[in-house]
Amino acid sequence: MKNKKNETKTRKKKIKVSLQVKRIFLLLFSLGIMGLSASAFILYGPWSWVRERLITTAMTTMSHQYLAQIFFDKATIDEVLANNRIIEIDENTNPDLIKIDNSNSGNKYSSKYEKEILEKDKGNDLFKVIRISELTYKGYLVAIYKPEKVKIGVTSKLGTTGQSVRVIAKNNNARVTINASGFYDPNWNSNGAIPHGTVIKDGKVIWDYEDAKVGGGFVGFNEDNKLILVRTDKYSAISKYHLRDAIEFGPFLIVNGKASFVEGDGGWGIAPRTAIGQRADGIVLFLVIDGRGYGGSVGCGMVELTKIMQRYGAVNAANMDGGSSSGLIIDDEIINHPTAGGDNGLRNLPTAWIVTE
Repeated sequence: MKNKKNETKTRKKKIKVSLQVKRIFLLLFSLGIMGLSASAFILYGPWSWVRERLITTAMTTMSHQYLAQIFFDKATIDEVLANNRIIEIDENTNPDLIKIDNSNSGNKYSSKYEKEILEKDKGNDLFKVIRISELTYKGYLVAIYKPEKVKIGVTSKLGTTGQSVRVIAKNNNARVTINASGFYDPNWNSNGAIPHGTVIKDGKVIWDYEDAKVGGGFVGFNEDNKLILVRTDKYSAISKYHLRDAIEFGPFLIVNGKASFVEGDGGWGIAPRTAIGQRADGIVLFLVIDGRGYGGSVGCGMVELTKIMQRYGAVNAANMDGGSSSGLIIDDEIINHPTAGGDNGLRNLPTAWIVTE
């Protein structure tokens, strides 16, 4: 009799537990359905912002385009990309607008940004690092006071294997280094060996590869140490524009003080970013913005990138490769928060902008 009572109690407990488990699963299932419904509403509902940011951000990466393709068909993706684009200024750089001046006379500044740029760190006449911090993005702006020290650095195994910006920096004894052009990746292995377009170093073409363009054109310094943004062929780049160190990439953000027109987010989404620019006084600007949540930064688009460059006085500025390629090295130290899976988060790349002593 006692055994039957125990069996009955045990059975009731099992039934009770079973009902609780079923309720938990039902609750989780319901929450899952609600989550899917909410996600579907966000992605396909009346607000286009999330949809456009997801598509433009995913489609400008090398390995995460599937994040857009699993949710949207090709027609939708093409439509979004068509409505988010950069219309670049149809001009080439006018070198006469740049008057290289290192005198920095006087202590009156037109804005706090001018003060940040022009007040040098004690004992350092070569460069100054400025922290960039906004609500959704953070990064670093480096003012280079000697434009003649800015050159292009390349992987020592150009065409075979790329190297991280840290390695390129070490190989060139560089004080400051950022990533430069993008690269062709035929096997999606992030080898980083083949630069987009043409690479000019010391006045000579050292690499020339015709591939898909990403806007822009030649970005580089001429013999007078002025940053030139120009759409031309490799022969004219050297013979007519006298480029000593240059790569091909883009888009151009600012040309002759005029900003490109950005429709939507520019079609590049929100991600880590790298840009290069030059002020009217010749000071070169290296800009690296963290993203993808690293360092508390979501990243930025072309609009924000352009505004930062304008804020600090860039007369000419161009976008460089971003995303997992963005990296800033100063005196062999990784300053930003790289997002690739390689050496300390750095990706192998073909080219970098370097500043030597």
